[in-house]
Amino acid sequence: MRLGSLLPACLAGLALQAAPAQDATFQSLARIIVEDTLRFSPEGATQLGDHRWDDQLQDLSARGVAAQVAWARHMAGLLRGIRPGQLSPGNRVDREVLLDTLDGTLQDLAELEVWRRNPLMYNPGGALDGLLSRDFATPGQRLASVKGRLRAIPALLEAAKANLDNPPRIFTETAIQQFQGTLGLVRDGVTEAAAQAGLKEDLAPAQAQAAQALESFIAWLKADLLPRSNGSFRIGEAAFRKRLRTTLSSGLTPGAILARAEASLKTIHAEMAEVARPLHRAWFPDRAGATDREVVKAVLDRIAQRHPDNATIVAQATRDLAEATAFVRARDLVTLPTSPVRVKVTPEYARGVAGAYCETPGPLEKNGTTFYCIDPTPADWSPARAASYFREYNDAMLKDLTVHEAMPGHYLQGAIANLYQGPTLVRAVFSSGLFAEGWAVYGEQVMARMGFGGPEVRLQQLKMRLRVTINAILDQRVHTAGMTEPEALKLMMEEGFQEEGEAVGKWKRACLTSTQLSTYFVGAAEMDDLRAAAEAQARRERRPFDQKAYHDRILGFGTLAPRFVRRLMGL
Repeated sequence: MRLGSLLPACLAGLALQAAPAQDATFQSLARIIVEDTLRFSPEGATQLGDHRWDDQLQDLSARGVAAQVAWARHMAGLLRGIRPGQLSPGNRVDREVLLDTLDGTLQDLAELEVWRRNPLMYNPGGALDGLLSRDFATPGQRLASVKGRLRAIPALLEAAKANLDNPPRIFTETAIQQFQGTLGLVRDGVTEAAAQAGLKEDLAPAQAQAAQALESFIAWLKADLLPRSNGSFRIGEAAFRKRLRTTLSSGLTPGAILARAEASLKTIHAEMAEVARPLHRAWFPDRAGATDREVVKAVLDRIAQRHPDNATIVAQATRDLAEATAFVRARDLVTLPTSPVRVKVTPEYARGVAGAYCETPGPLEKNGTTFYCIDPTPADWSPARAASYFREYNDAMLKDLTVHEAMPGHYLQGAIANLYQGPTLVRAVFSSGLFAEGWAVYGEQVMARMGFGGPEVRLQQLKMRLRVTINAILDQRVHTAGMTEPEALKLMMEEGFQEEGEAVGKWKRACLTSTQLSTYFVGAAEMDDLRAAAEAQARRERRPFDQKAYHDRILGFGTLAPRFVRRLMGL
């Protein structure tokens, strides 16, 4: 099926003006770029809901990477040849989205050469799990694709061995952990699914071949790559500045982000003290002379005493999700989606980076389930570190996390974005992490201020906002200013009131990623600015600000960077 057949006959969401001169040219080129992007990344196509390449894996050989680099340069040149002034407003925005995406691809593959320094990008675990965990087709059809991908694993891993040079040590250590999870998925997850479908014997040869290749690769990671993994995880100031533009599509400079984040620390600390004081008086009446910091720390420590563990956290988050959904419905905050959502333990192959995440079905997938995934503590952690982790993710913090990841955060936003229809699939395929994370943080703030979970959740939400702010500082200082692990842990634990287990995990994430940790703060800041502009417009027009209508409108553009939403809203 050609991708063009998926395009709707009419436009919904953003109504375009009469098409200017080059709209048809741009839309034709955009469709080609979308089609080629999906072809280059079969795993990404599966995730988005296009299943034409479900039996394939991305070609990450040196030749495959070179072909993608040449393609990205050619397409960027063609896009720059189209004058934005000759496009309708919506297509003008989509042109910028495509240019940022192509520039980001070129930076990753041609400048940073992530295919030479990051073994994690060769992990086929997600490509297999996307076929096993979603029921978009019959088990037999999906397992036929699984077999194709199992057969492709040895070549993928051979390409990794040929390409990887001197990655950062933390990349290789994390890869060893995650590839063990993928090996378990191939051995156990595939076996279980094949047995249920009566196809165990059919998949066994490809399964055995893939398992052998993974075992060999893990041994190679340990014996060969790890000893020479001496590369730096820091990408440097120039690359960091460029990635902020290409991955975040934000107009804020690194200097502006850092200054705003450092100023926010003081504001949040003061607000936390204001929320904590009444709780402190009730819980510690004998400590009337405590400083603001002592008050906040004492109250947070008291709240942290009630927490889940590995055995209970999924069930507890499921209850929190139901409670948050009822709260949103009762307050009529936003139009609720009807697609299903389920909380589950993070698959082993994906653990050790985010702690929790939301996996939304692709916009080309109809009626798919959203998964809200939560990491258990690593098996090699000491009891003390595991206990510290769950003090961080205590009962109140888990409620706030559920707001962020699910309701009205990522699940709701992703489900509504999947309904957007435009002249091309640009916004479906190239979604903005800045908007997605900004909305989730904004959603936490709205829910807490309206009373969800009471003052304990409000305090945890402020602590989370503090964490978001520190994330941006950490991200920038790690990659551009040589911040060390002790310095980072001190910042997180002293200024952010974070538990040691959470801080250690965040340090690892800062090393494994670049600019991603900034998306939360920058996205939230731009969402705050967007709402302030909308409220100011309502005041100028002498009409009441309709919160639900505002939320429905900004979500209706798809997952588009806030600066583009602001432009399309005429703000």
